[in-house]
Amino acid sequence: MKSTTRGTLAALVTGVAAAVGAAAAATPAAAVGTVPLPVPLGGAESALGMELPRVGGELPLPTAGSPEGPRFAEGRLLPAGAVPRLPVEGGLPGLDVRAPLAHALGDGFDHVGVSTPASGLRAVSPGLTADGPLTGPRAGHAGLPDLKQPQLGLLTPALRTVPGADMVAGPGL
Repeated sequence: MKSTTRGTLAALVTGVAAAVGAAAAATPAAAVGTVPLPVPLGGAESALGMELPRVGGELPLPTAGSPEGPRFAEGRLLPAGAVPRLPVEGGLPGLDVRAPLAHALGDGFDHVGVSTPASGLRAVSPGLTADGPLTGPRAGHAGLPDLKQPQLGLLTPALRTVPGADMVAGPGL
């Protein structure tokens, strides 16, 4: 095996080991619903001889819930929610960026940072409700149904989240 191939393979194994180590060192809250995404800039810092921004993020994992079952209502031939709405839990991705400043805002400010934590997201897919052109059996008509207008309805999708962000400037990186 050539030395360049060995060097490339060693760099690849080192990168994979760093990614696995970062995932294992994640906090329990982040390990449940998000995957950390570190951006390693340490090698570029030492190669360029300057301090670079710290960048990282979180990618939430969506999970599907269970749909509601059909609901039978009095006076309807078909159950409500013919095509049920499917709830999906997930989140908006998070980002954390800290960049060095050369005392641009005064002596006490060495960095500026923007942080947007991963926030929860709950979505419900659209659904469909329908009712046929017949009513249920009527006691006054010898148990025969009556005619009525058919009904078709669309259950709207829903999206609920509360995103947030913080911007800070202070000493240290």
